[in-house]
Amino acid sequence: MSGLWPVLLVALLPAAGNFLGGMIADTTRAPPRVLNWALHAAAGIIIAIVAVELVPAARGVLAGWWIALAFVAGGGAYIAVNSAVKRLQSSSAADERRRMWMIYAAIAVDLVSDGIMIGTGAAVSLQLAVVLAAGQVLADVPEGYAAMANFRDKGVPRKTRILLSASFFIFVLGATLVAYLLLRHAPDSWQAAGLVFAGALLLVAAVEDMLEEAHETREDTRGSVLAFVGGFALFVLVSAGLERALGQVG
Repeated sequence: MSGLWPVLLVALLPAAGNFLGGMIADTTRAPPRVLNWALHAAAGIIIAIVAVELVPAARGVLAGWWIALAFVAGGGAYIAVNSAVKRLQSSSAADERRRMWMIYAAIAVDLVSDGIMIGTGAAVSLQLAVVLAAGQVLADVPEGYAAMANFRDKGVPRKTRILLSASFFIFVLGATLVAYLLLRHAPDSWQAAGLVFAGALLLVAAVEDMLEEAHETREDTRGSVLAFVGGFALFVLVSAGLERALGQVG
């Protein structure tokens, strides 16, 4: 268990990013265009995580058809969970408070995906987990902002909003713990498949949820495209810098 605590500390990073975004929303009101840009940047970061880290790590271990199968499984899991959440939302459309809880559940599911990714990455190497968590910090800030803004719009008291935002730590840490304990002694092929599975969850969520929310916030502009491209490029630079720094330390 000696290696567990560093993994959990790494998992705190995306949870802290989500909480930071919530606190920003609780104290400020950013213009719609800023939230649109932030969500586009977050989507770019997530796509970069999948394209630059997760799939390449799996390609060295799995055959192409296994990668495709793991990706389909991750996408199928997203569809199943998202369908359940939408059914609950539609059945409670007249009840704004219950709808708020469905939004909470959707964000919790996304953070569970973060935890699965980090825990699986840590089973491969702690260095990979650090790189993945660093990328998710940047992506989770706008997500936390959107969640807190929604709670505020629903008239939730400030103390309750802060407690709800803080509770998201539980989902990231719990999913990280489960994924790490299940896969740390598993064959390399299982770990690689877990990375692709988590990558599919994140990628579909970025395209279907983050970008949809960005478009609902405000119509896209050139700034939206630049934010998306900038998010992708930012993660690539952060990933390269961290890998070089951690490689020198190691």
